[in-house]
Amino acid sequence: MKTSFSPDALQQQRNQNLLANAQYMRREVVSSIPPLRLDIEQLARLSSDDIVLFEALQIDAACLAIEAVASLSKINEVDHMGGGLDMIPPLLLTLSLVNQAERDFTIENAHTSVGYFAALSVLGYLDRQTVINSFRRGLDIPGHVAWVPGGTQLNGGRLGVMIPAAVGQALGKRAAYGSDAWVLCHCGDAGWIAGHALNGFHVARVHKAPITFIMHRNGIQLSGTTDKLTGCDPRPIIEAMGVQILETPSLHDMSTLWNALREARQLAKEGVPTMIYPVGKKNQTLDSVGEQLGIHAELSAFAAANGVAMDTPIWLPGCLMSYRDLPSMMECLFLVNNLPGGKAHHDGHMKGRDLNAVLANPMLQFSEQQTAALERWRNLPPVAVTTSARPEPGSENLALPEETLTAANATLPAPGGKWVSPRAGVAAAYELVAKTHPESMFVIDCDLAPSTKVDLAQKVLDSDHQFQLSIEEQIATMLANGLAVSTPTPKLIVFATFAAFFEGIAREGFEMWRYQRNLTGANEGLNVTFHLSHVGSCTGRDHFSGWSLDWINLAIGYLPYLDRFYAPADARAAFVAIADLASRNGAHIIGIPRDNLPVLTQQDSTAPLWNADSPWTDATQLRAMPGARKAILAFGATAFVAAEAADKLGADGMAVDAWVINGLPLDENRLEQLFTQYPEGIVTIEDGLIGTPEKGIRGFAGLVRGAAYDRKIPLIHLGITDPRIAPSEGHLELWQYFGLDVPTAIAAVKAL
Repeated sequence: MKTSFSPDALQQQRNQNLLANAQYMRREVVSSIPPLRLDIEQLARLSSDDIVLFEALQIDAACLAIEAVASLSKINEVDHMGGGLDMIPPLLLTLSLVNQAERDFTIENAHTSVGYFAALSVLGYLDRQTVINSFRRGLDIPGHVAWVPGGTQLNGGRLGVMIPAAVGQALGKRAAYGSDAWVLCHCGDAGWIAGHALNGFHVARVHKAPITFIMHRNGIQLSGTTDKLTGCDPRPIIEAMGVQILETPSLHDMSTLWNALREARQLAKEGVPTMIYPVGKKNQTLDSVGEQLGIHAELSAFAAANGVAMDTPIWLPGCLMSYRDLPSMMECLFLVNNLPGGKAHHDGHMKGRDLNAVLANPMLQFSEQQTAALERWRNLPPVAVTTSARPEPGSENLALPEETLTAANATLPAPGGKWVSPRAGVAAAYELVAKTHPESMFVIDCDLAPSTKVDLAQKVLDSDHQFQLSIEEQIATMLANGLAVSTPTPKLIVFATFAAFFEGIAREGFEMWRYQRNLTGANEGLNVTFHLSHVGSCTGRDHFSGWSLDWINLAIGYLPYLDRFYAPADARAAFVAIADLASRNGAHIIGIPRDNLPVLTQQDSTAPLWNADSPWTDATQLRAMPGARKAILAFGATAFVAAEAADKLGADGMAVDAWVINGLPLDENRLEQLFTQYPEGIVTIEDGLIGTPEKGIRGFAGLVRGAAYDRKIPLIHLGITDPRIAPSEGHLELWQYFGLDVPTAIAAVKAL
């Protein structure tokens, strides 16, 4: 019996309730804020009034961040307050430079989010009490950097990932805004060593991205100091990747940081990516540091308690972990100098601490000048800043005109001739989109364009709309994601490579989709197409273990974040799929076989099943036999097997229908209708891993079996159950080996 209980319906209701109570998760948020925009092109140096205001904003934001973490401690939680506090000073300066158009920013070390939210709050984008009471609770103010009014669209995740994503964002802005484009990316002194970060630096240099990285070199990581964990100077390594290092004493000194930013801005206009690197100050003493920071008495007492003389020479980092939070900041200072009493505050917290005592320390007190500067600034006539959500998945993107599609029919392979690879339709479709929308299409290639068939589109597009990344597949996916948020205009961004590389190397690009939150509150994929070429086992005579067998499962795993997943069955279906995905906003995956397949025809006809102007549908009926109560459902390329099997069964007097599944998700009630229509059983067939009942049914087979869990309908699934052993043979021989052929399909139907 099919139950009326629906866990998903309950989940959707919970989603609606959560969104209804959210403060900032909307299609559009208009913020009324005091103006804080500095013209880095014209302003040679910050005035003393500017510096006083920024110091006041820093203190205000630090107090807010500490209060938020204190509130969090009431439920026995901690946060990365140490890094969050050292993020505040340079981030405030960054926020005075960006405008959500040609100049933007992101944060690689996204666990510093309490500083990010605090900075946005003191500037007027976020309500102060909401940040304090909701940080890491609810939807509005989560525990990692996420998109809120005035913030960055590139929500942070794993360390290092935002470096190549920010490069993509910068390259997209350059295509739209020319030399006015600039992206600033705050990063830590840990994530830079990640492989995708290093590749990101390399891509920035190769493609001359207008980007500036700002390294928060506080010297502390989760398990200890950066020196002990990494043990190398980042500068020569990053410089060797082609990023110019600009040294500055401190990220907390607004005057010198401004000078470094001015130089970085000029170099960005020249296509030179840079990193601002705070070297700190060597050969300082605790005495001199106490005087500089106005905490001599506190530092003397702390040093005495740990048996350290105040004339001890130390290194003062150019970015202090737990900045302005005493005694945590002093413990961090002692740790990076290997002094007794040193402690890491990567996971900074307020558990068991007196909030009032922390807020009373000298570094959190406003001077009369600072108080007056804040008051003057807050009394300025406010400006309205609108933050708008990205378009909804499925909304209009780059449609091809009807007359253009009609004319394209003549370019597509016709039925009845030699079998042809679906890649023929790929080449024609991408070329047509490029010719129709040359300013809105971007292609990313990893030295495989002639094989994936994006090469014809490349010949149409300008150089700043195509990017060659050699064999850096992982970085290509993140570059594509960054490009997607570079401007709000419709665009088609395609990264095409072999499906096996997506499965084994480039998964991080998909993973980014899991944590890219729209302003509406939904985590969803970006407006990007990941093109999986050479899917399944039909990839020539290469060794079997190198082929792409899990492509269907990969796409099913990301369905919550997709608009559509396409699995075209022939060259003409591939054209239709690409025309459809170009016309729709959202994240798309398309899987294209390498080997030759017949051009499918309508039943009892030589007319092609699809024309260039055919609408895309989730499923297409290949054969409709009178009185059929059984069916074969073929996923993608196996369609011709299903059609031929149905024809032969019909000739023998057994009525069996055949359908091709063109992609996912299926239309609502599609499987329900098929189960009702074919009560005597269904055979599924797909060129991918499906597993076994003992080890779990996966792929399209698993989707069908799951949907039929409470029905008494016979099911048999054809696919690859054991991938461990296989011959190096051609396409059809290999399919026959795995039972993806007409005789096996006929036997399966008869066995239902």
